[in-house]
Amino acid sequence: MNKKIYLDSANLKEIEELGETGLIKGVTTNPSLIAKEPKNDFQELIKKIAIYCNDKNLSLSVEVFTNEPSEIITQASELWEDLTKVIEEKNLAIKVPVSFENLKVIKFLVESGISINTTCCFSTNQMFLASILGSKYASLFYCRLRDNDENPNLVLSETQQLYSMNKVNTEIIAGSIRTSDDVLQAFSNGANIVTTSFNTIINMTKHPKTDESIEGFLKDFKNWMN
Repeated sequence: MNKKIYLDSANLKEIEELGETGLIKGVTTNPSLIAKEPKNDFQELIKKIAIYCNDKNLSLSVEVFTNEPSEIITQASELWEDLTKVIEEKNLAIKVPVSFENLKVIKFLVESGISINTTCCFSTNQMFLASILGSKYASLFYCRLRDNDENPNLVLSETQQLYSMNKVNTEIIAGSIRTSDDVLQAFSNGANIVTTSFNTIINMTKHPKTDESIEGFLKDFKNWMN
């Protein structure tokens, strides 16, 4: 399975800038990212993002903004119904936080034909349960798990082994990624997808010796021309 980079953002300018490069294959959002944007109509913002993602054939994951089971069902169903009018179903997923109370919710939504990104996972057990329920994605909070003095790479490798043994189609997302090195570590240990910030993706393109080498080439050519 090909490794893919998703942009973790609700900023349309960032999404468009990276979307034009071809580097990203998807976009993930959450309530905290939405809250960073100027106060506006939530549905309108998400619709604009969905339209752009559909035009560029990018995946889009949109998170519910409640943790009450009945409200999750209502919000997820409404988001799915509204957004599939502007983006193909194959490119859309609704993010639902993992919990015991939400297991029935996720099962119900999946059986209703809604693609689910089970999010806020911090353990192999949670990632495995997400796959049993038929989630399209299971999202591990990589750096936040490391902040808790636990090993996210072990969780990724265990999850990848379990998924392979059980022949499930759930894709492993590593989120909460802060640095370029985190991206490579996550991919190397079993993540199918890494979702990270605009700045982290930009930093993946940079190295001080690259700048030094380019300046040297241009200087040498200029001296030769003169």
